[in-house]
Amino acid sequence: MSGADLPTLPPVRLPTEAELARDALSVPLVSRAAALARWAEPGVPVGAGAELLAASLAGAVTALGLEAEEYGAELAVEAWNFAVDTGLVEITEEDEDAGTATAAPGADLDRLTGGAPEDVLDLWADGLEAVLADAATPTLEDLLGEDLESLDPAGLDLEALDWDADEEAAFLDSALAQLYLLAATDEKVAAGAMVPLPVVAAALVVPDEEDTEPEGTGEPSDETLEEVSAVMMRLDEQFRVLEGTGLLEYDPVDPALIVEESEGEAGPAPELPAEEEDLTRYGQVRLTPLGVYGVRRRMREAGLDAPAVGDLATADAAPLLLALPRRAHGAAQAEAEGWLAGRDPLTAARELLTAARGTDPRAPLRRLGCQLALSLLGPAAEPALREVLDDPELGGLARVWLADRDAANVPAPGPEMVYWLTVDTLAAQLATVDEEDPGEADELRTLVDGLTVQHGTFFEHAWRVDHPATAEVLEAIGRLHPDPALAEEARAAALRARSRAE
Repeated sequence: MSGADLPTLPPVRLPTEAELARDALSVPLVSRAAALARWAEPGVPVGAGAELLAASLAGAVTALGLEAEEYGAELAVEAWNFAVDTGLVEITEEDEDAGTATAAPGADLDRLTGGAPEDVLDLWADGLEAVLADAATPTLEDLLGEDLESLDPAGLDLEALDWDADEEAAFLDSALAQLYLLAATDEKVAAGAMVPLPVVAAALVVPDEEDTEPEGTGEPSDETLEEVSAVMMRLDEQFRVLEGTGLLEYDPVDPALIVEESEGEAGPAPELPAEEEDLTRYGQVRLTPLGVYGVRRRMREAGLDAPAVGDLATADAAPLLLALPRRAHGAAQAEAEGWLAGRDPLTAARELLTAARGTDPRAPLRRLGCQLALSLLGPAAEPALREVLDDPELGGLARVWLADRDAANVPAPGPEMVYWLTVDTLAAQLATVDEEDPGEADELRTLVDGLTVQHGTFFEHAWRVDHPATAEVLEAIGRLHPDPALAEEARAAALRARSRAE
């Protein structure tokens, strides 16, 4: 992952570090690794690569109570590898002549069982990196297929295999990033809903435009469907490996859906579902809260700006006000509530209003954020709003706040203040909307259409408004208004505004 030239990611909601650490300790892979580290206290003979020998493996399976498990030995090996990768066990003696060594509990075992939450999370994250590397590494069987049976190990050239380690790691990172974005932006997913595997796979497939929809069909091409299907099976293998880390919850693809490999095909893959089918049979996945924490941690280490709700709780008011309008409603409210918690309401209101002032390009956005934060305050903040009633920049929003609470003796705004507040609000909206996004552009069109309906003579007055963004706002209305005649009127008003400013 690279953070260069990338926008700030949407904020995610995370439990406390103490809660995350408890989650990490309850992950079977972690608890088994800790149990094996304690089991190794007398010293355990291992291979030169710290792998469990056959006799030791049997003891490890017994120590974990996995004798009855179909994959007991495999689970024990995974737990042992996790213990080695995280330092829960260490190599204490080596016998180079015999090609063996002795493993015993490592110093990090005490950090896991008795350390602070951040110690537990550090150890979990170290183990996660090793498992991620394993998940992104295909087996020789995957790479060689039928050729594996006739393979001469002495003649194996790993560099000649059709496999790029960086590309495989980037593919898995992209899949985890898609799940992370859904956890940040989809309230249902954030609340625990699973994501169908075909949805994740489709988001990772970027086919050539001419192959996406055959002419006249409006449907994905066969090539695209085959690619999505192949990506699903690739993800199925990787998510099965990662599930044991506690990073994600995964319901695998129903084996009954897998099409038997035909002669000449690369391998089995499920046919993609029809729209009315139950997608859960095609696999479903979600990041756990611990997984959201882990992916965010990796993103931040890679240089990405990946905020979490609550990051601004101790910040000054200005950064808070700039952040709130860019966040989803639930995340914005939670961030504002965190900032207001423990602050005196009247003092907080004054601090917010002070930070909202200004004529710089980001000032409208701060005032919009100020409205969002002030909406959470009650009557105790009223004196602060009355203090700015005559302020040309804040008087309009103060009147709105007071009127919403049916406050007495609120002076009516003059026409100049009404138009100034309208331009200011539109300038803030423009700063938060991507006009290239059809959905967001439609919302903005609806807003400007309603504006001109509400104020029939808006353009006659708007170009005279003494606001730094007046011309820019009018130009945007000219681009977005659904009525061509009114759009032309807006563009003409924008020219007048620029001429007046000069």
